[in-house]
Amino acid sequence: MKEQIKQFVSIGSLCMMLLTSGQIIAQSAPVTKYNSVEPIVMGNFNQWVVREIEESAILGGNKRLLFEVAPTDTIIGNIAYKANPKSPWATSNVMANVGVTKTSVTVYPEKRDNGQCARLETRMETCKVLGIVNITVLASGTLFLGEVQEPIKSTKNPQSKLAMGVPFTKRPKALLLDYKMKVTGEKDRIKATGFGKMTDVPGEDYAEITILLQKRWEDADGNIFAKRVGTGSERIHKTTPNWINEHPVEVLYGDIRSNAKFKTQMQLYTGDDVKYAKNKAGKVVPIQEIGWAEANEQPTHLMVQISSSHGGAYIGSPGNTIWVDNVKLAY
Repeated sequence: MKEQIKQFVSIGSLCMMLLTSGQIIAQSAPVTKYNSVEPIVMGNFNQWVVREIEESAILGGNKRLLFEVAPTDTIIGNIAYKANPKSPWATSNVMANVGVTKTSVTVYPEKRDNGQCARLETRMETCKVLGIVNITVLASGTLFLGEVQEPIKSTKNPQSKLAMGVPFTKRPKALLLDYKMKVTGEKDRIKATGFGKMTDVPGEDYAEITILLQKRWEDADGNIFAKRVGTGSERIHKTTPNWINEHPVEVLYGDIRSNAKFKTQMQLYTGDDVKYAKNKAGKVVPIQEIGWAEANEQPTHLMVQISSSHGGAYIGSPGNTIWVDNVKLAY
């Protein structure tokens, strides 16, 4: 196991945020067809923290490696991960503790040319007690700007375990990224929450890339409200054996419901889709999106999320995989 850790560290650094806009933008990259392009800090995925977690003895006592996008480091022990101030990124790799310690690993570093990229994979996580499988959960691989509230203590309301978004005041035209995709081609998806039987969900599974800009504010009771300033979303549904570089996801501003480019997944977040963020007291609370901002409004926060599956928590097709690299903002 120690040799595995050394291997991951040497190449550039795996159930169930708050930085200024200047902190999430790296040095400007060369201009392409846009006026300017700015990499998001650590969006080249060349540095990773490797965590060694030992699962509870009743589950087999296995040691597993979890990976986080942050300056190269190794953490050994069942230690809840805290957001690194030098990285705005979080992953779906988590340590859960519900009386026993269990991990879920769906995001991995992978070699690409002379550096690394991130591999996001949808997979089934099983929990075996005394060698008998009694819980099976579907977990998709996800990268996002924000932080996870570890340790995870239940599978209920998974969005409430994530603090989504970073302070940001610019108005990009697009999110750019390199990607490569593998889809399973299964006609239907699977829903597996760990409780009850697995069920089929109609429709193929797609990877999803989202960029949102919000204008947020907080009331005296610590509730967070927001208006949607900018929206961009794309679902990847084809296998691409070769890398597609600097792929743009366009950002549309203002109320876009009558825009020909509007898609269902671009609507305001309500119900089970509501996202969460930390308020000024450090408590994670729902972000209540109450409407669309004017088209020329200045945002206060940026949200970026890339996932190997769409459709919500515990839903997807095992094997769906997206590789991502070089995430940037174009102006």
